[in-house]
Amino acid sequence: MKIKEIVSALERFAPLPLQDGFDNAGLQIGLTEAEATGALLCLDVTEAVLDEAIGLGYNLVIAHHPLLFKGCKSITGRDYVERCILKAIKNDIVIYAAHTNMDNAWGGVNFKIAEKLGLKNVRVLEPKEEALVKLVTYVPVAQAEEVRNVLFAAGCGCIGRYDSCSYNVEGSGTFRAQEGTHPYCGAVGELHTEAEVRIETIVPAYRKAEAVRALLKVHPYEEPAFDLYPLQNTWQQAGAGVIGELEKPETELEFLKRVKKTFEVECLRHNKLMGREIQTVALCGGAGAFLLPLAIRQRADVFLTGEIKYHEFFGHEGEILLAETGHYESEQYTKEIFYTIIRDLFPSLDVQQTRVNTNPIKYM
Repeated sequence: MKIKEIVSALERFAPLPLQDGFDNAGLQIGLTEAEATGALLCLDVTEAVLDEAIGLGYNLVIAHHPLLFKGCKSITGRDYVERCILKAIKNDIVIYAAHTNMDNAWGGVNFKIAEKLGLKNVRVLEPKEEALVKLVTYVPVAQAEEVRNVLFAAGCGCIGRYDSCSYNVEGSGTFRAQEGTHPYCGAVGELHTEAEVRIETIVPAYRKAEAVRALLKVHPYEEPAFDLYPLQNTWQQAGAGVIGELEKPETELEFLKRVKKTFEVECLRHNKLMGREIQTVALCGGAGAFLLPLAIRQRADVFLTGEIKYHEFFGHEGEILLAETGHYESEQYTKEIFYTIIRDLFPSLDVQQTRVNTNPIKYM
């Protein structure tokens, strides 16, 4: 299969529009028309990772963290980023990154962390706002079901864990076709009344163009009427962090020891233990301390993330247990998400998780 097919599969799972504004997820280096010889999965792209891919004969490296966060004015090999660019191009290796789009996707990085901890009833901690629109159209009764199904196939109608959601009401539509038109029903120059269904459905804003194209392709009218309304609803299926519950409460020490073991943490930092029971867990991979106030408002017993600044540890002992694993440690299992997506859809492709530990932080 071509590399672009693998990229497309990753972007169906974690669409690029879900990434945060500062990010640079997506294709980093290379041409995706090439046939994939194998995929190496990593958290960070380093020279050692590229050497591993070369040794395996792979021409695709999929990373969580983008190699390119900002533009390069020259590529001379003066730092590891430039050396990686040179090595990848010289060896025809494509580099692709799924970063905050994978963080914000349903089933993404934070859901993987929750899975490792055995959390139940997992939901997004900070759902995305202003990310949904309502699509409304008017269709002759006989074609309503076909139009609905096409809209659902284009990404409309998903609310929570329900799909094919729509609201439908029958009424009468009127129109008069002018000279030069080719009306589906009625005659040119005559006022026509048609029994119609008003279809209302919801669609992620980034998919609205796709939904409109699908609507126009199947709608029987020469000039279909439709409306798009921005919604203030939060999108519960995408956003930062997650929150869920342990099957059974644990002591603070039991929970911290389990985190340390599960994520192979050499130095687990936390605030003062207060003897509370831990059951509701809020978490965010990487630098997720910005979600701490929300975790407190959601009455979580603990907030777990990869990075917490010194001063952010102050003043929360009576509110919540804070635990910091380290950035790499919190996100290391992202490679498993990549592996599952690729293995399920492309079982014949050789794919491996890197054996290189790319964590730049060492402990004594």
